[in-house]
Parts: sequence; C-alpha cells; structure tokens
Amino acid sequence: MTEKRTRRSFTQEFKKQMVQLYENGKPRADIIREYELTPSAFDKWVKQSQNSGSFREKDNRTPEEKELIRLRKEIQQLRMENDIFKASSADHGTKIDVIRNNSHLYSVSAMCDVLNIPRSTYYSQTQAKTQVKKDEQELVQLIREIFFSNRKNFGTRKIKVELKKKGYIVSRRRIGRIMSEQGLVSNYTVIQFKPHKSKCNEEKVGNVLNREFTGREELAAVVSDLTYVRVGHKWHYVCLFTDLFNREIIGYSAGPNKDAQLVYKALSGIDRPLNTIQLFHTDRGSEFDNQLINEVLETFNIKRSLSMKGCPYDNAVAEAMFNVVKTEFIKQMRFESQQQLDLELDDYVNWYNKFRIHGTLGYLTPMEYRKAAAGS
Repeated sequence: MTEKRTRRSFTQEFKKQMVQLYENGKPRADIIREYELTPSAFDKWVKQSQNSGSFREKDNRTPEEKELIRLRKEIQQLRMENDIFKASSADHGTKIDVIRNNSHLYSVSAMCDVLNIPRSTYYSQTQAKTQVKKDEQELVQLIREIFFSNRKNFGTRKIKVELKKKGYIVSRRRIGRIMSEQGLVSNYTVIQFKPHKSKCNEEKVGNVLNREFTGREELAAVVSDLTYVRVGHKWHYVCLFTDLFNREIIGYSAGPNKDAQLVYKALSGIDRPLNTIQLFHTDRGSEFDNQLINEVLETFNIKRSLSMKGCPYDNAVAEAMFNVVKTEFIKQMRFESQQQLDLELDDYVNWYNKFRIHGTLGYLTPMEYRKAAAGS
C-alpha cells in the first residue's frame, strides 16, 4: 500500500526563488529532487513566470477559462434570485438581510416589492447598521494610530487609557480582539533581552568545549565562525552555526558588515528553540564576544565557550566546515548582489543538510544522521 502524499502549499516567494534558481542555471532535476517538488508543479511555475510573471491562477487563465467562469457567475446569479423569492415568507429581519446581501446584484426596489417591504424601512435599518460598522472602523483606525504612534509599546491596558482620553469607553477584551485581528503585537508581548551593563574586570570566559568535537548529543554544542566572500567589487561576510551532533548548519546569514548584527541574524534564524542549545563555542572575535550576543545567550541560558586567543585548533570543526563551504560554494560562484548571495546560500544550505554525506557521520547526510539517531 503506497503512502498518501501530504499536500504542500508554497508561498509566492518560494515559487519565485525556485524559478530564479532554474534561470540561474541550476538543473531542473536537481531542484525537483532537493526540494521534493513534483515535476508538474515546477514546470507550471516556470511557465507562469515566463507567460505573465505571476503565479496567481487568475493571471494565467485562458480566454476559454475566463468565459467559463463568467457563465458560472451568471448561473449563480439566477440561483440567488430564486433564493430571494424563497425568502418571501421569511421573517422581517431575514428579508432585510436578503436585500442587503443581494443589493450588488439586483435592484433594491424590485427586491422590496417581491418581499413586500417598504423601501423606507429597508433604508432606515440599513443606515443604522452602516453607522455601527463605520464606528467600528473608526475605532480600529484609532487603535492603530495609538499603537504605532507609541512605537508598538502599548498593550490593551494603556490603549484603553488613551481611548478614554479621547472620549471612547472600550473594554480591554474588545481592544484585544481588534489588536489580534489587525496583527498588532506589543513589544512587551514578545520575549525581550534585558539589557544590563557588564561588570568590569570579570573573569574571562574559557574554552569550555576543550576540543571535544565528537560524541555530542543534539544541540549539546553549537560552533560558529565567519568567512568573507566577494560580492560585486566589495567584500561581504557569511556566518554559519553548526551543530556538532550531526554537522548540520542550523543557522546562517550573509551581509556587508562583519559585526554582531550578522551573528545575531544567523542566531535568530535557527528554527529550534534556542533554550535547547547548551553550549555556544566561537573564537574571540568582537563580532561574537560582545554585549548583544552575551544578552541573547543569557536570556536563553546558553553557556559560552571561547577559543584560546590565536588558536584556530580550538574551533577546528568550524574552520574545517568553512574550508568545505569555500571549496564547494564560494569559489564556484560569482555573486553580483547581496540578493543573489542570499538566494544561493539558501540553496546551498538546503543541499548541504539534506544531500551532502559526511565521513564523520558514517557517510550519512546531517538530516539522515539526525533521523537515524531519533529512531534508535
């Protein structure tokens, strides 16, 4: 019995990225295999991109398909008209709703005659509901203004106070509902790194990892380093985070500056709970050993480990991995923009984790090794 394939959904950005990889010269078969796509879906995306530049179905319909949709709409209108006659024996409120819901299709006067309702009654009740809707829209706009004018720092309690100052008495429950519908999330709702000044003359962080690169459990120790890459006529940098457990690249970033923000971006991109990482080992570069990264590690209770100054062997796995990345990726490509670098780096990491076998893992890929360990 064949296993039923789970239906997947893809964003417009993902489809565009796949087509860009194909147009940049990556073989069709490799894209389909590495990203587990169906040939028909991938070919459809390429065709849509070439024909209209859009992946939306309505932008790629043939004249025959458009005509069929039009005819279906006409049939639907006839059915709705039939429903209006069915509502002729309904209660007063239902008749009002039927007229309002079909006012974009039929004459209000004709529907009032069919349903035996005075037009004045329909319009008076409709205006009342319209006013309620208008008041709700004004409240939504006011809450948005208060939220953004205060740099996203206000929650329901403070927004309620600000609304009261403007003459609106609104419950926190209602404010919370509107904020949820509008996607407004206060900065205080998201976990924050609590900044604090580090003490002077503290004991220096030592080499806790102590070159013990093997026999580690998943996320027991993560190592990181940076390397440079030519983009156009300038130097850019790539930061990678590697789990010693299976040599998997779990976080990465690229940018024009070799600083803490580059490291922070790679750290933020890790798709595992950060509090499950036990140890973080790097060299003593300022991009790793700084207040921003220290605050993140302290927030998620991640222990710090730093190589001895001037000793690359203390971070040998990261050094070796970057030699591989340089050989297999950086030296094989020519990058004209940061956007191209980001696209190709995404693709390489996907291949590295899913398809590149490692001698230290018994010639399994990082993903295969992780799955095998989970099943043992």
